[in-house]
Amino acid sequence: MGGTLRLGIPKGSLQDATIHLFARAGFNIYAGPRSYFPSIDDPDIECMLIRAQEMARYVADGVLDAGLTGLDWVAEHEASTGGPCGVIALADLVYAKQSFGKVRWVLAVPEDSRYQTPQDLEGATIATELVRATEAYFTRLGVNVKVEFSWGATEVKPPTLADAIVEVTETGSSLRANRLRIIDTVVESNTQLIANARAVADSWKSTKLDNIALLLKAAIEAHGRVGLMLNVRRAALDQVLALLPALQRPTISPLSDPEWVAVNTIIEERLVRDLIPRLKGANAQGIVEYPLNKIVM
Repeated sequence: MGGTLRLGIPKGSLQDATIHLFARAGFNIYAGPRSYFPSIDDPDIECMLIRAQEMARYVADGVLDAGLTGLDWVAEHEASTGGPCGVIALADLVYAKQSFGKVRWVLAVPEDSRYQTPQDLEGATIATELVRATEAYFTRLGVNVKVEFSWGATEVKPPTLADAIVEVTETGSSLRANRLRIIDTVVESNTQLIANARAVADSWKSTKLDNIALLLKAAIEAHGRVGLMLNVRRAALDQVLALLPALQRPTISPLSDPEWVAVNTIIEERLVRDLIPRLKGANAQGIVEYPLNKIVM
């Protein structure tokens, strides 16, 4: 029995990175400039663009079967509802708008301020978009603060409009450019594929979601890696293998000439430019580098 899976794609900063990830996983999504309903080359899926901040609510309410959003916004939704928010995490997908890595919501203050620790902010005003999770963070620390919602441009608010901010960062460059100093990490986050219990209980939707999760994780696993094939004499094989940092173990196959073997391996792309000359120096021949879209672990 088939059906239609209603899938939320995060609109905004994660949108392009998400569409690119789906493309590497084998799903081509086209989002027009004015449409909230992107097309996808899978007839079983209907996509909708939803702000990452709202994704957990719409998945929990059943408007969507599943969606992609950050762990930070799932935590924010849980904090606002006072408990589990009715969504199930199906896959951790570690990618962000600029990189394939996690992001942090950090507590930051002006470089020249007197605040050195979160406890120093007793009675202070904190500006952030992540209000509920920030309130929960200070409650855990036993520090009384006033947390205000920020509609944007949060980095420019201290010290005039707020004493400190809680803001998301990948590299910290924007905070440094605004002369802000990080004093703690409030939440570490990465993107998750989430679904509601009704979708997970539906065998067709559950299988579909498992397959999507498998392909997305395989695309992330392949990011920054390449395949490398080469031929080498058996007499020089140990010397060549000693140079290869393998994902697991290199595959070694016999060739028609019994004195030669083929070696196939997966390595970090950043290592290739130094490795190929060394392999050539170890008498490897027919060296071929090739791109990878997916690695299924």
